[in-house]
Amino acid sequence: MITVRRARTITAPRSRIRAFGLRTRLLAAFLLVAAVSAGTTSALTYREARNALLKTTQDTAVATFREQVQQTGFGLPVIQREGLEELLRDLARKGKPRPWVVFAEYGSFRASSGENPVSTVITPQLRRAAQANPYGGFERVVKDGVPYLTIAMPTVFKTGPYSTLPSGLVLYAVMRMTDEQINVDALLTAARDGALPGLAVALVPGLIAARSVLRPVRELRRAARSMGSGRLDTRIAVRGSDELADLAATFNESAAQLEDSVQELREAEARARRFASDVSHELRTPLAGMLAVTEVLDEDADHLDADTARAVRLVSAETGKLAVLVEDLMEISRFDARAAELNADEVDVAEAIRKTLQNRHWTEDDRVHAELPAGIRARLDPRRFDVVIANLVGNALRHGGAPVTVGLRTGERPKGTPVLITEVTDRGPGIRPESIPYIFDRFYKADAARTRSAGSGLGLAITQENVRLHGGTIRAGNRPDGGAVFTVEIPLDTGGLTA
Repeated sequence: MITVRRARTITAPRSRIRAFGLRTRLLAAFLLVAAVSAGTTSALTYREARNALLKTTQDTAVATFREQVQQTGFGLPVIQREGLEELLRDLARKGKPRPWVVFAEYGSFRASSGENPVSTVITPQLRRAAQANPYGGFERVVKDGVPYLTIAMPTVFKTGPYSTLPSGLVLYAVMRMTDEQINVDALLTAARDGALPGLAVALVPGLIAARSVLRPVRELRRAARSMGSGRLDTRIAVRGSDELADLAATFNESAAQLEDSVQELREAEARARRFASDVSHELRTPLAGMLAVTEVLDEDADHLDADTARAVRLVSAETGKLAVLVEDLMEISRFDARAAELNADEVDVAEAIRKTLQNRHWTEDDRVHAELPAGIRARLDPRRFDVVIANLVGNALRHGGAPVTVGLRTGERPKGTPVLITEVTDRGPGIRPESIPYIFDRFYKADAARTRSAGSGLGLAITQENVRLHGGTIRAGNRPDGGAVFTVEIPLDTGGLTA
């Protein structure tokens, strides 16, 4: 009886943070965006503040120096050192926003308001600018880690109300910008210190956003696992109206459709099993009568004419095949209904195999050989083990080639579990490699040209089910020197197992 459970909503447990999981990537992306935004904003703010600060100082110094030079009168000749140095010191005292060191150059003549008449921070580029431009020039220079502002201003003589001539004397003002550099460094530190707390604050909404995104994903993963384990009534709670809610709704719809489809398949499978079981049961009674009649007819076939005798033997043979098919269908139906039971008992395995071969008269010729060491005992269901050996040997005789060998030994699985190993080999053409994965399927024919066979097509499938009932495994393969080999492994401690 198939039952349908009420649909239930699951809640996913809190999962741990994986090294490169979706939560980590979401947080990394969120922090990266926050870091880029904060860094860009800080960099732009720092650049604008730095430029404004330096430009203010620079403009003040340049304007003041130009004004002072223009207001200062220079006598001739200009190379009178004592008078010129005094003028330079006077200019230096009037420096803004802070005092300058003023240098004068006239040809090879050098003088300054300081102790050294020559400056090491005045560059050739600034000298060329002073010669080319009557209004002079300026530049910022860093020397030994100390920033300087250097200003060049050529002096001129007025030859008329609107005309001047260069005098050849060029004055330079050199001002340290240490205070400005300190202020710039403070701006950089403030921008950096302001960005780091911003990243820490951005982590909180990042965690909240990641959690809101990952909650439905975790629920979907849990629901998929639950459905994979057979709980087709699993559903996800739909929250909100965003894309994740649409995903949850789509999952629920797909799960409902899958549940309906699986339910229909289960019901169809149950009907098919009942049909096969019922038909098998209904056929047993008339088949029993038919078998009794065919046995009598077989005994009298020698007294009939040739055509009638052939017809009688054909009917008898086909009735026997039908009886085998019905019995196999009933057996496989019991396995499908999980009604098969294992009645295990401690048996001498070698003796059990000999009885199987003797009961089917396979020991009366050289077609079957047995390699059965004595002293091997195991807990087996004698009837089901008999079916396993009979089906494997019969299959080898029908589709393989004589001689067929039945081998017996003990061994161990990789984890050290002792097992009983039974091998049935033949000398036939072997099994085609593409047929090996399907050899135990019901009604599978390895040879597509063989539409009819002496068996029911269920022998190997029933054999596999009996081996599984013992807790064992069976596999098919080919021998290196030709022929098929079927290997059965049954644990030696399987007593009392039931389906």
